Amino acid sequence: MNILLIGGGGREHALAWKILQNKTVRQLYIAPGNAGTAQAGVNVDIGIGDFEALGKFAVENAVDMMVVGPEEPLVKGIVDYFNEHPALRHISVIGPSKAGAQLEGSKDFAKKFMERHRIPTAAYRTFRAEEETDAQNFIRSLPSPYVLKADGLAAGKGVAIVSSLEDAFRELHEMFSGKFGAASSRVVIEEFLSGVELSVFALTDGKDYLMLPEAKDYKRIGEGDTGLNTGGMGAVSPVPFADKTFMEKVESRIVRPTVEGLRKDGIPYRGFIFFGLINVGGEPMVIEYNVRLGDPETEAVLPRIRTDIVELFQAVATGKIGDKSIRIRPQTATTVMLVSGGYPGAYEKEKVITGLDKVDGDCMIFHAGTALKDNRTVTAGGRVIAVNALAESMEAALTVSKRNADIICFEGKYYRRDIGFDLKTEI
Repeated sequence: MNILLIGGGGREHALAWKILQNKTVRQLYIAPGNAGTAQAGVNVDIGIGDFEALGKFAVENAVDMMVVGPEEPLVKGIVDYFNEHPALRHISVIGPSKAGAQLEGSKDFAKKFMERHRIPTAAYRTFRAEEETDAQNFIRSLPSPYVLKADGLAAGKGVAIVSSLEDAFRELHEMFSGKFGAASSRVVIEEFLSGVELSVFALTDGKDYLMLPEAKDYKRIGEGDTGLNTGGMGAVSPVPFADKTFMEKVESRIVRPTVEGLRKDGIPYRGFIFFGLINVGGEPMVIEYNVRLGDPETEAVLPRIRTDIVELFQAVATGKIGDKSIRIRPQTATTVMLVSGGYPGAYEKEKVITGLDKVDGDCMIFHAGTALKDNRTVTAGGRVIAVNALAESMEAALTVSKRNADIICFEGKYYRRDIGFDLKTEI
């Protein structure tokens, strides 16, 4: 089997690592990939949005399956593109249709979906620019803090949580004025939910589903969850408070109604669903949907899965995921993300990375923002390397992750040393 994996971050390197555990995979291609995926398969210099070039490559290289990592090509309809072209429709594509991808592509769509199928989430209203006065009045009706979200994709930056009315009104006006381009032509305003967040994942064929291990990620740049939001500074799986009782609520009230809702709405969906949840006094509520695996949660989740992921993908493609089960390792996986100096603001690239050949055997390294230059691995993004470990306890896994995070070096390197800090009292 030849597989084409779309994307070039830490999620895709982790997926490549997991896919290659299947012995029937003859060739794994990654488009565009990074310095890490180049060691796992063959990187292909094609952008994630160039559907025509990806389709041409898939035909010329006898690709049997395509796994789509990032949200952007899904929201733009890569699955529909392959399904609608006679030369491509035989290729199994793991990812939802464009209609299904609206769960992430439009927050208003997602909120209406949850409302329609009685899935617990925060109260909200959606406004356009010409309704700015009405939006301000709605904000006034809510208690502080205030949550404003750009409706469309904004590279993970389209959410603002502010404490004062003045800041809320300013953020609202900036969004309507094009702060996030077309993504904020509509703004979703919702009540603030207080609790602890976690990420839950399901793999579905549109009828049945399997639940993957849950995880908790850390978005803020500073220790103690301070400073600016990032794409994710680390992750832990499992999550101690997500016990059997809590996860039964998640499945019965959120996961199952979501899959059934997609089927009832006639929306084809074959791929991952990411449930961004919050535990509000023991009750799970949905903050957001994503239509792919999270990053850096993927790096913590996949090492805990014993089951062959390619076999699960084949079951998704043939509509037989209901015949499968998933085996999970009981150990704790931790991810510590090494980032470029200045991130999530301006940062420099092409800093030489050393120490990758010196990490110990208990550690898994997944490349996020790296490239090859003059036969050396260099930085190529804000988030650079995910340093992962699997151990019998969270403390033991974090010790391995942080020890190896110190071994890997590049100019300006920074990482949070407190990943999992808020979960230790739960252990």
